Amino acid sequence: MAEIIQRDGTWAFDASTVRITPGRHRSVPLFRQNYGEIAVPLEAVSGVVYEPERRRGRLRLRLRAGADPLLQATGGRLPEAADPYRLTVDADRSGVAEYVAAEIRRSLLLDQVPSEPTKAYLLPGPPVPVSVRSSDGTVSFDGTRVRIDWADTSDRVKRATGPRIIGVGDLVQVEWVPNSGYEDGFLRFATRQTGFSKLPAERDPYALDLWGSVRRDLLTALVAAAVTARLPHPSARPATGHADRDRPPVPVPRQPADHHGLLLRRLRELGELHRDGVLTDEEFTRTKAAVLRGF
Repeated sequence: MAEIIQRDGTWAFDASTVRITPGRHRSVPLFRQNYGEIAVPLEAVSGVVYEPERRRGRLRLRLRAGADPLLQATGGRLPEAADPYRLTVDADRSGVAEYVAAEIRRSLLLDQVPSEPTKAYLLPGPPVPVSVRSSDGTVSFDGTRVRIDWADTSDRVKRATGPRIIGVGDLVQVEWVPNSGYEDGFLRFATRQTGFSKLPAERDPYALDLWGSVRRDLLTALVAAAVTARLPHPSARPATGHADRDRPPVPVPRQPADHHGLLLRRLRELGELHRDGVLTDEEFTRTKAAVLRGF
């Protein structure tokens, strides 16, 4: 067993699994604390490196492309401090860090772990159910469907459409860009019906606009990763380009009867908002179309 314990967290390696546990110190980012412990199988690892510095160094675990739904969902956009595969190491523990890295590299060599991309996820992603309250609303995922409940500060068109519920079977892809503090981020759900929306996130009823607390909004990556883990692996998807985004949506089966009653109620509510002057003609037409697509 090779193990290093730091304020930033603990790494333990038993020749088959790298077990990463985040530290409980207040300096550990909220995202890593909420993501919790990660058991990384050796076959998911492509390499490990220790980067020494004068006061503190860093251990970095490199994963094979396609092995982790979190890395797939975030696309390398996680802030460095929030990266769960990075450990800050005090200078006086650099020897232990180098030993842990050497043991992982030795096992990779002995087990002849390939470095090419995987054809299936080797990590499960965050456990479900998972729910995150963001600046634009609360997004929840129970393993079978995504639900978005809009905040009072959300765009009125979004609030007029009511809660957004999307089944995993209707999803094509999840797009996630973090709120950097300088530019807004978003969590967008592309479905078979809507495809890749060209609406800005603040007006897209299938997207959360991330503009508030950077620390809190970063937690939406938990939902993005949990959903991504239950979508077809990238290796199983047909190659797509920009041209595919303009193709007509794939027809879907008619929804059950209980959805029909909900659809009529939503349309009546939109009509009342339009008559009362809350929605302009343009907003009413656009929102009505979004509601119809959603059903």
